[in-house]
Amino acid sequence: MNVPLYTPEILRLAVSIPFQERLLPPCSSAERRSAVCGSVVRADVELGPDGRVIRFGQQVEACALGQASAAILGQAVLGLTVAELAEAHRLLDGWLKGEGALPAWLGQRFGDLLLFEAARAVPGRHPSILIAFEAAATAAARAAGDAVPGTS
Repeated sequence: MNVPLYTPEILRLAVSIPFQERLLPPCSSAERRSAVCGSVVRADVELGPDGRVIRFGQQVEACALGQASAAILGQAVLGLTVAELAEAHRLLDGWLKGEGALPAWLGQRFGDLLLFEAARAVPGRHPSILIAFEAAATAAARAAGDAVPGTS
């Protein structure tokens, strides 16, 4: 069965991205670019005293899949911890690569991720779907003062 990547649900999400304003001033920011598709996401995060996201902003210049992913992230990001954001990025990456079913916690927190089921078979689209999660996880880690893998 040939399932389209760009469903009406994906397109609906792509035009409904929450938190599309950058934070002024941001507690911490991160920018991620996809070498594969040219998508860019800038994420700003402010953590509360308990280490949970209390403010979030994002600037998304991406295809419909990247925009939909940013919308899904934006719907659930408030209240997440640095570790939860990192875990969400890691689990999403694994699921896209075919490492089993969508993990329960990820599905409960970010239920619309199942809309990307068809994209699992198209590895060239994975960076677009991951980029918002990676930017948010990196910004949160920086806000907490944690080392961010792959950065100096």
